[in-house]
Amino acid sequence: MPDVIGAKPRPSLEQTPPPTDAVKTGPLTGAAPGPEASGAPSLPATSRYRSVNPLLELTLARIREFVREPEAVFWVFVFPVLLAVALGIAFRETGPATVQVAVEADGRQGPGSSSGRLMEWLEGRSDIEAVLLSPEEAARALRTGRVALVLQPSPSAAAATGNPEAGETVSPRPPLPDLDSEGLVYRYDPTRPDSRVARLVLDDALQRSMGREDVARVRDEAVAQAGARYIDFLIPGLVGLNLMGSGMWGLGFAVVQARTRKLLKLLAATPMRRTHFLLSFMLSRLIFLALEVVAVVSFGWLAFGVSVHGSILELGVISLVGSMSFAGLGLLVAARTRTIEGVSGLMNLVMLPMWLLSGTFFAATRFPEFWQPVIQVLPLTALNDALRANINEGLPLAASLPDVLVMAAWGSASFLLALRWFRWQ
Repeated sequence: MPDVIGAKPRPSLEQTPPPTDAVKTGPLTGAAPGPEASGAPSLPATSRYRSVNPLLELTLARIREFVREPEAVFWVFVFPVLLAVALGIAFRETGPATVQVAVEADGRQGPGSSSGRLMEWLEGRSDIEAVLLSPEEAARALRTGRVALVLQPSPSAAAATGNPEAGETVSPRPPLPDLDSEGLVYRYDPTRPDSRVARLVLDDALQRSMGREDVARVRDEAVAQAGARYIDFLIPGLVGLNLMGSGMWGLGFAVVQARTRKLLKLLAATPMRRTHFLLSFMLSRLIFLALEVVAVVSFGWLAFGVSVHGSILELGVISLVGSMSFAGLGLLVAARTRTIEGVSGLMNLVMLPMWLLSGTFFAATRFPEFWQPVIQVLPLTALNDALRANINEGLPLAASLPDVLVMAAWGSASFLLALRWFRWQ
């Protein structure tokens, strides 16, 4: 029968909706079987997401970000080793250094002259390297640092008197056989340590050549103690410097990059706690902490014989507290910064004073006494002191407890302030 004009068309067989029970069981539509057919209860989508730990997932994300950046891997693992190689070779154990001195020519030539006789006395010395120069050349060599001291055989009593205010030190007039000189002048800069050492070594050599004998008999006894070399002092400092750099740069740049890409705003809308997000940065440091410390310490042991005299477990505890301290500082520096340029400037402002003051490359006691209270409360100073106490001296962790407390205080305060001031927009 033809369709009635204006009547609503009837649905075809393909357009007919399946029955209600077919939707539930799925035999006609090919849908997945329900709970009764599979034998296991299905979980809602919200329950499946609740089973995922946000802190764990965020920490794993931080680790993947680090591994996928070759530059970060280089600065964390390769650069400290290269720095140890360069400084270890520069300050390797090569025996006493040779002092560089210049002897002023007195205007006459030959072995009968004062300068000629002095050069003969110094030629056989292995710890003194002497060169004969004119007065003008000797003054220029001293001014440019090529020599540490200038030896002047004065031809008269007036010249031998010298000028103490100008830095000239005059030795007592020694009897110089076969010489017409009346004295010697040591011209040097007393503020230069190498010049003062050169003065002592040269004077001892000349006095003995002129016949001086010691009143008391002495005997030298060479002692090689653990931790006395410069490389022993340097390796713990490099470990502390590496933990500070990776903790602050690694976290600070990652946070600011996420902020510039609008990722923080998106993550803040997800079902996670903001504490979890910040903690994930700090916990991700634990994965690479052991690798960083082992890389530098193992290289120092293999290449230069630097041994760990303390407990390995306590070394790990010190490194852990120090790493968490700098991770908190990195989060605090990046808490409000919006640009990469801004966080770079703040990182340098925080790290550069510790590079210089905290005893990484030389002892912090070289600075004036009134600076010491400030230097001792810096986190890198505490970390370096605790590492050297463990590695070089073998002291227990209790001996470094004040340093550990200083690092823990910095880390805790920095994290709490970063959590309070953090900018998510």
